[in-house]
Amino acid sequence: MTRILVPLLLLGCFLSPGTVFGVSSAPLATWKPAFDPKGAQYTYVLSNVDHPAIEGIGVGYRIRDRVWERSQGRLFVDFRPLAQLGGEKDVLQKLKMGAVQGMLCSSVAAVNVADTLGVVNLPFVIDSFEKLERFRQDPLLWQPFSESGLKQGVMVVDFTGYGAYGWATTAPVRSLEEARRINFRVAQAPVNADIYKAWGLKFTVMPWPDVPQALQTGVINGLDHTPIVCSITRKFDVAKHFTQLDYAQGLYIHLMNRRWFDGLPADLQQILLEVIAEESSAARRATRQQQEAQMTTARGTGVQFFTLPDKDRQKLIELSAPVYEKWGAKVGADYLARLRSRLGE
Repeated sequence: MTRILVPLLLLGCFLSPGTVFGVSSAPLATWKPAFDPKGAQYTYVLSNVDHPAIEGIGVGYRIRDRVWERSQGRLFVDFRPLAQLGGEKDVLQKLKMGAVQGMLCSSVAAVNVADTLGVVNLPFVIDSFEKLERFRQDPLLWQPFSESGLKQGVMVVDFTGYGAYGWATTAPVRSLEEARRINFRVAQAPVNADIYKAWGLKFTVMPWPDVPQALQTGVINGLDHTPIVCSITRKFDVAKHFTQLDYAQGLYIHLMNRRWFDGLPADLQQILLEVIAEESSAARRATRQQQEAQMTTARGTGVQFFTLPDKDRQKLIELSAPVYEKWGAKVGADYLARLRSRLGE
């Protein structure tokens, strides 16, 4: 019963009267299909927990419409954002079993499929939009990543994003010394905890739904997240400062059930993969633009943006050595070394 009620309560919050994330009170109405999917021969249920106002999520609807058109109505991508099918851990289990065929999974949760997927969360490895694209286009880097979930019956098809990670705080953080006064909320993922332990910063592991109250009451006074998410979800209403640390790129990794995919006719397989690749690439470009736009919007409401001095940033890189060692053992030291080398670190 809990697994049913929690997603419904979350969805109810999104659909309540008024505005949420700066969009209308019926956020999914905008994205209703302009066609009747009842005649489709095949259905691809694609899940995500976040809001389609984020470019890396809205891509699900663009994939839906293009696949429908190119397949001439044979394949329907039934995109379900806003945690309609449950939280990420629950949906990952459904994906492995085939009850859900696809998922735009956050990079912090994707390590539950394979440790190798955690490399994108490591600090100062894929730490820019340029490096992210080079990672995607380099077969020597992308192939081990894309094949890492096959033992679990999961294909890693592509990814979109939600921007560059930094610190949203209630007090200015312009140096490491000031950062040590902050209690940062971090995601429920082992790599994030490892990073903050190595950096020697105070942190609290906390589910995302608990963040608004914790931030307003002072239980936490900082967030480890991206400008896009902090702006769209109104965290900047309380945390009026953002330090552009840019230590990692937040991703939505497109996972697909391998058995379901193998059961598709070859022409539909090709259409689906081509559309996902094209729309994911376009969404990554749009994400970069959206980050700039959301930062501009935030500045207009009084949010201040900072960067750390070079010496402090270099110190964080040096302090990250234990994280590289631990996760190198998990994902393969050779692969991690190749990743850092080929991306120009």
